[in-house]
Amino acid sequence: MIEEAAKLLARSRFAIAFTGAGISAESGVPTFRGFNGLWKRYRPEELATPEAFRRDPYLVWSFYKWRMDLIRKARPNRAHYALAELEKMDILKAVITQNVDDLHRGAGTRNLIELHGNIFRVRCTSCDYRENLKESGRMGEFLQDKELPKCPKCGSLLRPDVVWFGEPLPRKELEEAFKLAERADLILVIGTSGVVYPAAYIPQIVKETGGKVIEINPEESGITPIADVFLRCPAGEAMEKLMDRIGRLL
Repeated sequence: MIEEAAKLLARSRFAIAFTGAGISAESGVPTFRGFNGLWKRYRPEELATPEAFRRDPYLVWSFYKWRMDLIRKARPNRAHYALAELEKMDILKAVITQNVDDLHRGAGTRNLIELHGNIFRVRCTSCDYRENLKESGRMGEFLQDKELPKCPKCGSLLRPDVVWFGEPLPRKELEEAFKLAERADLILVIGTSGVVYPAAYIPQIVKETGGKVIEINPEESGITPIADVFLRCPAGEAMEKLMDRIGRLL
């Protein structure tokens, strides 16, 4: 199966990748519903909604600062680096991710579409102010501040620049993802459940327009029934084997 997947990738003219939480497991980033310990009294769905933020912004910000601090210590793994290498080889044209952990960018991926936002970005609840705390160098200061973060432009409350339950995906990013899917002759689907729509339409669009679907996942998912090749193993292991085979084919 690895050999078949490698041949399909090596021969593709416009391949894209679609990733979910599973690709970051090897980096030590727990899936969203895997957060526990300090926050075990709460269901994540109760902390990641606009309603929760209006009701208790301090609680929500405490949760997100904790997540930011946890995720900023994570490093890209071999699956993230493999996708970045495929992009450098001009095999992979773009990575579309449901993750907010910034690990694809950390590995060197340049053409990246973040459907659910980025946990290291903040945005104003009133004006158009946005800030990437990693890029501005304010991460440490921001995490240590005990007060609710306020917009330096208008003074309103800042919020995490991520998509919460009940909110639509960003229109620009979703439209771009759909356009890429329409052009793609192959999609590499890694570590996603494939049941969250409208994002789950992306592999289906590739399939419906005649493209091939390669899925990497330790378990079957909503994508498995349409996969041309299903590699049942962790992302890092599968991508390492794939890169080895592709290197021999080219």
